[in-house]
Amino acid sequence: MTVTLRKWRAIFAIYFQDGIAYRASGLIWILTDLVTAVTMPLVWANASRNGSAIQGFTTSNFVLYYLCLLLLGSFITCHIMWEIAMEIKEGQFSSMLVRPVSFFQFTFLRNLSWRIIRTSLFLPFFVLLLWLYRGFLGGAHVYLGIEFWLAVILGHLVSFTTVMMMSMLALFTQEAMAIFELYYVPMLFLSGQLFPIAVLPGWARFLGHLFPFYYTTGAPTEILIGRVSGIAAWQTIGGQVIWICIAFGMAKLLWKKGLKHYTGVGM
Repeated sequence: MTVTLRKWRAIFAIYFQDGIAYRASGLIWILTDLVTAVTMPLVWANASRNGSAIQGFTTSNFVLYYLCLLLLGSFITCHIMWEIAMEIKEGQFSSMLVRPVSFFQFTFLRNLSWRIIRTSLFLPFFVLLLWLYRGFLGGAHVYLGIEFWLAVILGHLVSFTTVMMMSMLALFTQEAMAIFELYYVPMLFLSGQLFPIAVLPGWARFLGHLFPFYYTTGAPTEILIGRVSGIAAWQTIGGQVIWICIAFGMAKLLWKKGLKHYTGVGM
C-alpha cells in the first residue's frame, strides 16, 4: 500500500506541475465559462423580476444556482476522453500499458490534478462574480452538510467513469471524437448546466434523473442551494453510486474487449 501511495503521489505531482506550467490554457477555458455566468443569471433574473418564482426558483435562487454550478463544475466535470482518444490514435497509449500502475488509476490522478488547478484558477473569478451579483443574492443561503460534500465527490466520479467508458470506444474506432461531440448535446441539457432540471417539463426531468448527466453537476448544486435535502438528497446520492458502478463496469468491459482491437501503430 505504501508503494502504491508513493506512485499515486508521484503521478499527481507530475501532472500538477504540468498543469501549472500551462495554466494560461485553463484561464482561456474559464473565460468561456464566464459567458454563461454573466448571461444566464441575468436571463432568469429578468424572467422572475416581478417576484414570481419559477418552479420554486426565485431571482436569488437562479443567480446562486448558476454561480455555484460554475464553481462545482470546475472540479466535477471531466473532459479527458479527448486526450485519451488522441493518444490511442497516435500510438502513445502503448507506453501507458507497460507502466507499473493501472491505466484507470493513472488517468484518474492525471485528471484530478488538473481539476484542482482549474478550480483554484476559477476561485478569484467566483469571488468577483459574487461581488457583482451581490444585489441579487439577498437572503440566499447554502447547505454545506455531509450530503453536499459526498455528492461533490461522487459527482466527480460519475463524470470520470462516464467519460472513461466513452474513451474506451477509441480502442474500436479511429474517429471516436465524433461520438464525443454527441455526448455534449444531452449532457448540456440534462446536467443542469444550461438551466436547472426543475424548470424542464416532466418528461425531461424524468430523463434527467434516468441518465447520469444530472448526477454530475446538477445534483450537488441543488443540494448546495437547498433545493434537494433530507431523504431526497440521500436518494440522489444513491443514484450517483449506481451510475458509478454502471459506468465503471462498462468501462472495464470495453477496456478488456478493446485491447484485443488495439494495434498501437499510430497515425
